Amino acid sequence: MNQQIKGRIFLVGCPRSGTTLLQSMIAAHPKIASFPESHFFEHLNGAWPWGPVLGLASRRAQSQLEKFLKVIDHQNKERLIPQNALFSQPYASAFIQVLDQVTEEQDKSLWLEKTPQHLHQIETIEKFVKDAKFIHLIRNGADVVSSLYEASRKHSEKTWGGPWSIDQCIQTWVKDVEVSLWYKDKSNHTLVRYEHLVDAPESILIKLSEFMGVEFDQKMLQDYGEAAKQVVREHEWAWKAAASEPIRNANGEKFAKLFDAQEREYILQKVAQVKLDHLSDKYTTV
Repeated sequence: MNQQIKGRIFLVGCPRSGTTLLQSMIAAHPKIASFPESHFFEHLNGAWPWGPVLGLASRRAQSQLEKFLKVIDHQNKERLIPQNALFSQPYASAFIQVLDQVTEEQDKSLWLEKTPQHLHQIETIEKFVKDAKFIHLIRNGADVVSSLYEASRKHSEKTWGGPWSIDQCIQTWVKDVEVSLWYKDKSNHTLVRYEHLVDAPESILIKLSEFMGVEFDQKMLQDYGEAAKQVVREHEWAWKAAASEPIRNANGEKFAKLFDAQEREYILQKVAQVKLDHLSDKYTTV
């Protein structure tokens, strides 16, 4: 690890679980740099048979990294990107080097990358990022289903691929939470309930700061609204603006508004198959 970089942290979870709010809080810490979603590791490995096993790079790895540099306005670092590399490792090393350098240029010592779908790339990330730590954010199933259902109808079809069915929303939450629960006993992973975060934000942020290796700073609660503007892409603001608003627990509001009684009963029955009772203490992250 670069001696100036004291931590490389990945925030993951099911989409619409509040990851942007938590990212903004962490990004407000004076020692932590953060960035818009990179989606880098989703496009790193080749998808063809034996591609990931042999460590072969996707044809999109180079272009995805170039795209990310434009998003963070650091095209001057394109010299770090390997050209037409056969294997994934050189692209992963370049990605890490970019984030390390940007963090150093901001006079900070840790960085946090938040792409919720990187939840499904943890094995790859742990292979390439030495001492990586992971924060998993888990939100009540009915509320995530409601938010996925609404966002896929109200916002960019390019982003969401068109309206999601209720079952598609349910299956996404169930699958993603089950992945997070698989990592709950790993020392470099910590699980956070969204409901606990919004009910007792300082308590949770103190514990997360300890996990990340920094001291809690009140700026995490004071300046997260400004930090949100730095980590949310312009076209995403329509469905992520709430990350800059006062912290409150809005659980249940969309669920009651979007679905009729029969649909609500069906959703609750399906999400109940994932047991979260052991994550009930709001003063701990697990």
